[in-house]
Amino acid sequence: MADTSNVRIAVVGGGPGGYAAAFLAADLGMKVTLIDPEVNPGGVCLYRGCIPSKALLHVAKLIEESHQAKNWGIEFSDPKIDLARLRSWKEGVVKKLTGGLGQLSKQRSVQYIRGRASFENSNTLRVAKASGGNEALTFDRIVLATGSRPAIIPSLKLDSPRMMDSTSALDLPDIPKTLLVIGGGYIGLELGSVYATLGTRVTVVEMLPGLLPGADRDLVLPLHKRLEKLFEAILVNTTVSSLREERGGIRATFEGADVKEREKVFDRVLVSVGRKPNSKIPGLDKTKVQLGQRGFVRVNEQLQTDDTSIFAIGDVVGEPMLAHKASHEGRTAVEAIAGHKVAFEPNAIPAVVFTDPEIAWAGLSETRAKEEGREIAVAKFPWGASGRAITLDRPEGMTKLIVDPKTERVLGMGIVGAGAGELIAEGVLAIEMCAVAADVALTIHPHPTLSETVMEAAEVFYGQATDVYRPKR
Repeated sequence: MADTSNVRIAVVGGGPGGYAAAFLAADLGMKVTLIDPEVNPGGVCLYRGCIPSKALLHVAKLIEESHQAKNWGIEFSDPKIDLARLRSWKEGVVKKLTGGLGQLSKQRSVQYIRGRASFENSNTLRVAKASGGNEALTFDRIVLATGSRPAIIPSLKLDSPRMMDSTSALDLPDIPKTLLVIGGGYIGLELGSVYATLGTRVTVVEMLPGLLPGADRDLVLPLHKRLEKLFEAILVNTTVSSLREERGGIRATFEGADVKEREKVFDRVLVSVGRKPNSKIPGLDKTKVQLGQRGFVRVNEQLQTDDTSIFAIGDVVGEPMLAHKASHEGRTAVEAIAGHKVAFEPNAIPAVVFTDPEIAWAGLSETRAKEEGREIAVAKFPWGASGRAITLDRPEGMTKLIVDPKTERVLGMGIVGAGAGELIAEGVLAIEMCAVAADVALTIHPHPTLSETVMEAAEVFYGQATDVYRPKR
């Protein structure tokens, strides 16, 4: 292993990709500086994204289960929501996790600078410190982990406190009576679910024919049915042509063949139409770094940019914009800097939508297989035949495997149902290890659990599932 004790590395951005890169670099003996505007590492994920949203979704799920308990002969009174206390609890979760990362930085002797970095050249950063002043620092290698920000629709830009993006929505300024969510992707559906459960009448608008564009329709269907009961309205094939603030709220104008009500006033509007990379870094033009399609930083399989001294990871280099993808890219970049023979070339990056029910998928999807004209076999196990799902009163779920019909290799997995996000990792492992369906079917799973639906989906492929009858293809 090469001696890295004299390698000076800077990581710009302290999110899951940035701090993973910085910590591994320190573990490998490098001299590490981590630069971020926040008081501790964590990035958007911990401060304004994954973590606070999941904390609120946990509360939403608890409220939903209290309503569902009527089916089991148990009734609770309507919940009393102390918004200030709920907000404080969410912020406490964030503070605990980010504070822990701050301690880990110190334990690893990572120099953490709270500030913003700009380039003077390929090896020199000028850091404007939050405490005042600025300093030029020189490094052997620099890793960009600057993340992304919410995208906006210029035609719908409105300077109003009633307008929210994902960041301001997580601040829980109040519980509005009505909320318009523009965008039927995972961010809009997750935050819409939180507000709807807290008592807001939520309307979701999606310009495409279905929610969660890109996901397999059979996975989305159970969620759509549940959200139809939770939300006031779901408007697909619909666009918002204009927003206008007036005394009683924001008036939205809708366009679409199936639109029945062309205008409606909402207390608040949440715009959740995706994210844009933070690639406009001051001084980047003084380096050889190149930007590609949609403003993403161009990198090779080792996450090295066109400038040999600079690497880039996470949201700033492209889709999928996921924290776990950024973390693995960060580790790959640092290992490349250390001289290891590595490349970022995963067979599967799991995606999870933390709604209720959850949706998760990894590897080749049925939708993509059809688009590419690939021959596949699809084996589905309905949760209506799962003992554990029935005991949870959540039989609407499904687990499916995408299998190569010739080699029987597992190419992909999709799950919709309670806890799908926890179950999908088994599919990721099967895909990465080039497992065949028989490997999954012959792996003894505990009973009764939701995880055994993965095993039974593999058994369906062979026409031998115990709990359903599906003749072999």
